[in-house]
Amino acid sequence: MTSPVDPRDLEAVRLQLGRSPRGVRAVAHRCPCGNPDVVETEPRLPDGTPFPTLYYLTCPRATGATSTLESAGTMREMTERLVGDEELRAAYAAAHEDYLARRAAVEDVPEIEGVSAGGMPERVKCLHVLVGHALAAGPGVNPLGDEAVAALGEWWRAGPCVTRTGGAGPSL
Repeated sequence: MTSPVDPRDLEAVRLQLGRSPRGVRAVAHRCPCGNPDVVETEPRLPDGTPFPTLYYLTCPRATGATSTLESAGTMREMTERLVGDEELRAAYAAAHEDYLARRAAVEDVPEIEGVSAGGMPERVKCLHVLVGHALAAGPGVNPLGDEAVAALGEWWRAGPCVTRTGGAGPSL
């Protein structure tokens, strides 16, 4: 069981997303600036809707940089590599199993059983999910997520996207 999410973190996520977050159960990773950049969500949203995305990327700078990678064809290139690289395919399948196990440890939701996110284990269809998983799980768990995180560069270098004391972003 996780401890309640700090209301200041929920407010930071609200400002990052531009809307109230749904089903947040924990901060799964923090940006080097200190703000949440990945949240862990409930596998079933408060209204009962099954939600397969356990790790949700919230930082608008990281999200924007990830969108840039997607638009540059990174997902297509990664999917092509999966076809020809047995070792990568096995590691990506293991990442899929890790994702499923982490979500099942939170709650078993039969409607999404066997469905992870981001296209795992056969293709890459959402780098945002892979980045979220890689950041939350740590290096070495999701090889394509790790590659995407490395390709993002230092999205936080310009300072926090939102701040608690004023300054670079909307204040909390």
